[in-house]
Amino acid sequence: MAVMAAVVATLAYFPVCIAAALLLRAVGVSFEAALTLGAALPPALGMLAWWLFVFVGACGYAAWLFPWGEPGLVSPHRD
Repeated sequence: MAVMAAVVATLAYFPVCIAAALLLRAVGVSFEAALTLGAALPPALGMLAWWLFVFVGACGYAAWLFPWGEPGLVSPHRD
């Protein structure tokens, strides 16, 4: 499930960041301030932090979509 969430987070990262940058620009917040979390982090760590935020959301998405009750998905040899 974590691998699925990592793939979803990586694929959603750039569209979510572009949408957030446009939304924040409309409210008057600069992209650099949002990226660095108010200058609390360097830009590279800010990008990692934002990826982790998207990853947490993707974990919830993956857990919601994962077919927990389906037989045979956990192990094909289990009865």
